[in-house]
Amino acid sequence: MGLASIPSPAQGAWDLGFIPIRAYALCFIVAIAFGIWLSERRWRARGGEKGLIGDIAFPAVIFGLIGARLYHVITDWQTYFGPRAIKEPYQALFIWEGGLSIWGAVALGGVGVWLACRRRGVPLGAVADTVAPGIAFGQAIARWGNWFNQELYGSPTTLPWGLEIDQAHGGEPGVLYHPTFLYESLWDAALGFALILAGRRYALHHGRLFALYVAGYTFGRFWIEGLRIDPVGGVDHAVLLLGLRINQWTSILLFAGALVYLWVTRAKDSEEIVVARTG
Repeated sequence: MGLASIPSPAQGAWDLGFIPIRAYALCFIVAIAFGIWLSERRWRARGGEKGLIGDIAFPAVIFGLIGARLYHVITDWQTYFGPRAIKEPYQALFIWEGGLSIWGAVALGGVGVWLACRRRGVPLGAVADTVAPGIAFGQAIARWGNWFNQELYGSPTTLPWGLEIDQAHGGEPGVLYHPTFLYESLWDAALGFALILAGRRYALHHGRLFALYVAGYTFGRFWIEGLRIDPVGGVDHAVLLLGLRINQWTSILLFAGALVYLWVTRAKDSEEIVVARTG
Protein backbone atom coordinates (compact mmCIF):
# COMPACT_ATOMS: atom_id res chain seq x y z
CA MET A 1 0.00 0.00 0.00
CA GLY A 2 1.40 3.40 -0.96
CA LEU A 3 2.25 6.16 1.46
CA ALA A 4 -0.54 8.32 0.07
CA SER A 5 -3.59 6.50 1.39
CA ILE A 6 -5.95 6.44 4.36
CA PRO A 7 -5.50 3.33 6.51
CA SER A 8 -8.49 1.73 8.18
CA PRO A 9 -8.30 1.08 11.94
CA ALA A 10 -7.02 -2.35 12.90
CA GLN A 11 -9.92 -2.68 15.34
CA GLY A 12 -13.13 -0.91 16.20
CA ALA A 13 -13.59 -2.12 19.77
CA TRP A 14 -11.54 -2.43 22.91
CA ASP A 15 -12.22 -4.44 26.05
CA LEU A 16 -12.20 -2.45 29.28
CA GLY A 17 -12.33 -5.36 31.66
CA PHE A 18 -15.59 -7.10 30.86
CA ILE A 19 -17.04 -3.99 29.15
CA PRO A 20 -16.47 -3.66 25.37
CA ILE A 21 -15.83 -0.09 24.22
CA ARG A 22 -16.94 0.30 20.59
CA ALA A 23 -15.72 3.19 18.48
CA TYR A 24 -18.94 3.17 16.45
CA ALA A 25 -21.01 3.80 19.57
CA LEU A 26 -18.56 6.41 20.88
CA CYS A 27 -18.79 8.39 17.63
CA PHE A 28 -22.57 8.46 17.93
CA ILE A 29 -22.45 9.49 21.57
CA VAL A 30 -20.09 12.38 20.76
CA ALA A 31 -22.27 13.35 17.78
CA ILE A 32 -25.44 13.44 19.88
CA ALA A 33 -23.75 15.36 22.70
CA PHE A 34 -22.33 17.98 20.33
CA GLY A 35 -25.65 18.36 18.52
CA ILE A 36 -27.50 18.92 21.78
CA TRP A 37 -24.89 21.40 23.03
CA LEU A 38 -24.97 23.48 19.84
CA SER A 39 -28.75 23.36 19.59
CA GLU A 40 -29.15 24.44 23.22
CA ARG A 41 -26.90 27.46 22.58
CA ARG A 42 -28.89 28.38 19.48
CA TRP A 43 -32.19 27.96 21.30
CA ARG A 44 -31.09 30.19 24.17
CA ALA A 45 -29.89 32.79 21.66
CA ARG A 46 -33.43 32.90 20.28
CA GLY A 47 -34.78 33.56 23.76
CA GLY A 48 -35.93 30.02 24.40
CA GLU A 49 -36.13 28.29 27.76
CA LYS A 50 -32.90 26.90 29.18
CA GLY A 51 -32.72 23.10 29.14
CA LEU A 52 -35.66 22.62 26.78
CA ILE A 53 -33.53 21.23 23.95
CA GLY A 54 -32.02 18.68 26.32
CA ASP A 55 -35.50 17.61 27.42
CA ILE A 56 -36.67 17.26 23.83
CA ALA A 57 -33.50 15.43 22.85
CA PHE A 58 -34.25 12.41 25.03
CA PRO A 59 -37.36 11.19 23.18
CA ALA A 60 -35.82 12.33 19.89
CA VAL A 61 -32.73 10.15 20.41
CA ILE A 62 -34.73 7.12 21.55
CA PHE A 63 -37.19 7.37 18.65
CA GLY A 64 -34.35 8.21 16.28
CA LEU A 65 -32.30 5.14 17.18
CA ILE A 66 -35.33 2.91 16.70
CA GLY A 67 -36.12 4.52 13.36
CA ALA A 68 -32.51 4.38 12.20
CA ARG A 69 -32.28 0.66 12.87
CA LEU A 70 -35.72 -0.11 11.44
CA TYR A 71 -34.88 1.57 8.13
CA HIS A 72 -31.62 -0.36 7.92
CA VAL A 73 -33.24 -3.73 8.66
CA ILE A 74 -36.13 -3.10 6.24
CA THR A 75 -33.86 -2.04 3.36
CA ASP A 76 -31.17 -4.65 4.11
CA TRP A 77 -33.47 -7.43 5.33
CA GLN A 78 -31.72 -10.18 3.36
CA THR A 79 -28.73 -9.85 5.67
CA TYR A 80 -30.80 -11.13 8.61
CA PHE A 81 -33.72 -13.06 7.12
CA GLY A 82 -34.27 -15.53 4.31
CA PRO A 83 -32.16 -18.28 2.74
CA ARG A 84 -29.24 -15.97 1.90
CA ALA A 85 -28.94 -14.42 5.36
CA ILE A 86 -25.38 -14.11 6.63
CA LYS A 87 -26.43 -13.10 10.15
CA GLU A 88 -28.90 -14.46 12.66
CA PRO A 89 -32.26 -12.64 12.91
CA TYR A 90 -31.55 -11.55 16.49
CA GLN A 91 -28.44 -9.70 15.25
CA ALA A 92 -30.77 -7.14 13.70
CA LEU A 93 -30.80 -5.68 17.22
CA PHE A 94 -27.00 -5.26 17.35
CA ILE A 95 -26.79 -1.57 16.51
CA TRP A 96 -23.13 -1.43 17.56
CA GLU A 97 -22.21 -3.53 14.50
CA GLY A 98 -23.24 -0.71 12.18
CA GLY A 99 -26.41 -0.10 10.25
CA LEU A 100 -28.05 3.11 11.49
CA SER A 101 -29.80 5.05 8.75
CA ILE A 102 -30.13 8.83 8.89
CA TRP A 103 -33.42 8.56 6.99
CA GLY A 104 -35.05 6.49 9.72
CA ALA A 105 -33.39 8.52 12.47
CA VAL A 106 -34.76 11.86 11.23
CA ALA A 107 -38.19 10.45 10.39
CA LEU A 108 -38.93 8.68 13.67
CA GLY A 109 -36.77 11.09 15.69
CA GLY A 110 -38.97 13.85 14.30
CA VAL A 111 -41.99 12.10 15.79
CA GLY A 112 -40.28 12.18 19.18
CA VAL A 113 -39.56 15.91 18.77
CA TRP A 114 -43.15 16.60 17.71
CA LEU A 115 -44.55 14.81 20.76
CA ALA A 116 -42.17 16.65 23.09
CA CYS A 117 -42.95 20.03 21.48
CA ARG A 118 -46.68 19.44 21.88
CA ARG A 119 -46.20 18.55 25.53
CA ARG A 120 -44.03 21.63 26.20
CA GLY A 121 -46.10 24.01 24.06
CA VAL A 122 -43.33 25.21 21.73
CA PRO A 123 -43.56 25.46 17.92
CA LEU A 124 -42.12 22.46 16.10
CA GLY A 125 -40.83 24.61 13.23
CA ALA A 126 -38.77 26.78 15.55
CA VAL A 127 -37.19 23.75 17.21
CA ALA A 128 -36.50 22.12 13.82
CA ASP A 129 -34.74 25.24 12.55
CA THR A 130 -32.73 25.46 15.75
CA VAL A 131 -31.44 21.89 15.65
CA ALA A 132 -30.77 21.69 11.88
CA PRO A 133 -27.08 22.74 12.05
CA GLY A 134 -26.53 20.48 15.06
CA ILE A 135 -27.90 17.52 13.11
CA ALA A 136 -25.55 18.25 10.22
CA PHE A 137 -22.50 18.53 12.49
CA GLY A 138 -23.62 15.43 14.38
CA GLN A 139 -23.74 13.47 11.13
CA ALA A 140 -20.25 14.69 10.28
CA ILE A 141 -18.97 13.26 13.56
CA ALA A 142 -20.99 10.04 13.45
CA ARG A 143 -19.68 9.10 10.00
CA TRP A 144 -16.30 8.36 11.56
CA GLY A 145 -17.94 5.36 13.19
CA ASN A 146 -18.21 3.92 9.68
CA TRP A 147 -14.45 4.33 9.31
CA PHE A 148 -13.84 2.19 12.38
CA ASN A 149 -16.27 -0.44 11.07
CA GLN A 150 -14.72 -0.32 7.58
CA GLU A 151 -18.06 0.32 5.90
CA LEU A 152 -19.56 3.02 3.70
CA TYR A 153 -16.77 2.97 1.14
CA GLY A 154 -16.83 3.61 -2.58
CA SER A 155 -15.43 2.18 -5.77
CA PRO A 156 -11.68 1.61 -6.34
CA THR A 157 -9.61 4.74 -6.85
CA THR A 158 -6.02 5.79 -7.48
CA LEU A 159 -6.46 9.14 -5.73
CA PRO A 160 -3.91 9.84 -2.97
CA TRP A 161 -6.63 9.83 -0.33
CA GLY A 162 -7.83 6.34 -1.23
CA LEU A 163 -9.05 4.22 1.68
CA GLU A 164 -7.59 0.86 2.65
CA ILE A 165 -10.20 -1.86 3.31
CA ASP A 166 -9.15 -5.28 4.53
CA GLN A 167 -10.41 -8.50 2.98
CA ALA A 168 -12.67 -9.29 5.93
CA HIS A 169 -14.71 -6.21 5.03
CA GLY A 170 -14.78 -6.74 1.27
CA GLY A 171 -11.51 -5.12 0.23
CA GLU A 172 -8.87 -6.53 -2.09
CA PRO A 173 -5.09 -6.50 -1.49
CA GLY A 174 -3.39 -3.50 -3.05
CA VAL A 175 -6.67 -1.75 -3.91
CA LEU A 176 -7.74 1.62 -2.52
CA TYR A 177 -11.35 2.80 -2.33
CA HIS A 178 -13.14 6.14 -2.29
CA PRO A 179 -13.56 7.12 1.39
CA THR A 180 -17.23 8.00 1.00
CA PHE A 181 -17.61 8.19 4.78
CA LEU A 182 -15.09 11.05 4.69
CA TYR A 183 -16.77 12.76 1.74
CA GLU A 184 -20.07 12.75 3.60
CA SER A 185 -18.46 13.88 6.84
CA LEU A 186 -16.88 16.88 5.12
CA TRP A 187 -20.09 17.64 3.23
CA ASP A 188 -22.12 17.55 6.45
CA ALA A 189 -19.67 19.81 8.29
CA ALA A 190 -19.75 22.33 5.42
CA LEU A 191 -23.55 22.13 5.42
CA GLY A 192 -23.64 22.85 9.15
CA PHE A 193 -21.65 26.06 8.70
CA ALA A 194 -23.75 27.04 5.67
CA LEU A 195 -26.96 26.62 7.67
CA ILE A 196 -25.68 28.81 10.48
CA LEU A 197 -24.74 31.54 8.00
CA ALA A 198 -28.02 31.23 6.10
CA GLY A 199 -29.99 31.42 9.32
CA ARG A 200 -28.23 34.64 10.30
CA ARG A 201 -28.58 36.32 6.92
CA TYR A 202 -32.08 35.30 5.86
CA ALA A 203 -35.44 35.03 7.62
CA LEU A 204 -35.66 31.25 7.50
CA HIS A 205 -38.27 30.44 10.11
CA HIS A 206 -41.23 28.05 10.42
CA GLY A 207 -39.14 25.02 9.47
CA ARG A 208 -37.54 26.61 6.41
CA LEU A 209 -33.98 26.30 7.70
CA PHE A 210 -34.65 22.63 8.42
CA ALA A 211 -35.97 22.21 4.88
CA LEU A 212 -32.75 23.80 3.63
CA TYR A 213 -30.82 21.22 5.65
CA VAL A 214 -32.82 18.41 4.05
CA ALA A 215 -32.20 19.81 0.57
CA GLY A 216 -28.50 20.33 1.20
CA TYR A 217 -27.95 16.94 2.77
CA THR A 218 -29.84 14.97 0.13
CA PHE A 219 -28.08 16.83 -2.68
CA GLY A 220 -24.71 15.70 -1.32
CA ARG A 221 -25.92 12.24 -0.33
CA PHE A 222 -27.11 11.55 -3.89
CA TRP A 223 -23.70 11.86 -5.53
CA ILE A 224 -21.82 10.33 -2.62
CA GLU A 225 -24.20 7.35 -2.65
CA GLY A 226 -23.44 6.91 -6.35
CA LEU A 227 -19.79 6.21 -5.50
CA ARG A 228 -20.57 3.44 -3.01
CA ILE A 229 -20.10 -0.24 -3.78
CA ASP A 230 -20.93 -1.72 -0.37
CA PRO A 231 -24.25 -3.60 -0.33
CA VAL A 232 -27.46 -1.90 0.74
CA GLY A 233 -30.66 -3.88 0.41
CA GLY A 234 -28.87 -7.14 -0.44
CA VAL A 235 -26.28 -9.52 0.94
CA ASP A 236 -23.54 -9.13 -1.65
CA HIS A 237 -24.81 -6.24 -3.74
CA ALA A 238 -26.91 -3.12 -3.56
CA VAL A 239 -30.51 -3.26 -4.75
CA LEU A 240 -30.94 -0.99 -7.76
CA LEU A 241 -34.07 0.58 -9.20
CA LEU A 242 -33.66 2.03 -12.70
CA GLY A 243 -29.91 2.05 -12.14
CA LEU A 244 -29.99 3.95 -8.84
CA ARG A 245 -29.54 2.71 -5.29
CA ILE A 246 -32.43 2.88 -2.82
CA ASN A 247 -30.80 5.71 -0.89
CA GLN A 248 -30.41 7.73 -4.08
CA TRP A 249 -34.14 7.49 -4.76
CA THR A 250 -34.81 8.49 -1.16
CA SER A 251 -32.53 11.50 -1.66
CA ILE A 252 -34.40 12.55 -4.80
CA LEU A 253 -37.81 12.35 -3.13
CA LEU A 254 -36.72 14.22 0.01
CA PHE A 255 -34.84 16.86 -2.01
CA ALA A 256 -37.96 17.52 -4.08
CA GLY A 257 -40.11 17.62 -0.95
CA ALA A 258 -37.77 20.14 0.70
CA LEU A 259 -37.86 22.42 -2.35
CA VAL A 260 -41.66 22.26 -2.44
CA TYR A 261 -41.81 23.17 1.26
CA LEU A 262 -39.41 26.09 0.78
CA TRP A 263 -41.54 27.39 -2.09
CA VAL A 264 -44.88 26.98 -0.33
CA THR A 265 -43.61 28.72 2.82
CA ARG A 266 -41.60 31.40 1.02
CA ALA A 267 -43.78 34.19 2.45
CA LYS A 268 -43.43 33.00 6.05
CA ASP A 269 -40.80 35.31 7.52
CA SER A 270 -42.30 36.20 10.89
CA GLU A 271 -40.57 35.18 14.11
CA GLU A 272 -42.13 32.37 16.13
CA ILE A 273 -42.77 32.62 19.85
CA VAL A 274 -40.23 30.26 21.37
CA VAL A 275 -41.17 30.63 25.03
CA ALA A 276 -43.12 27.63 26.28
CA ARG A 277 -46.63 28.32 27.45
CA THR A 278 -47.27 28.14 31.18
CA GLY A 279 -50.28 26.97 33.08
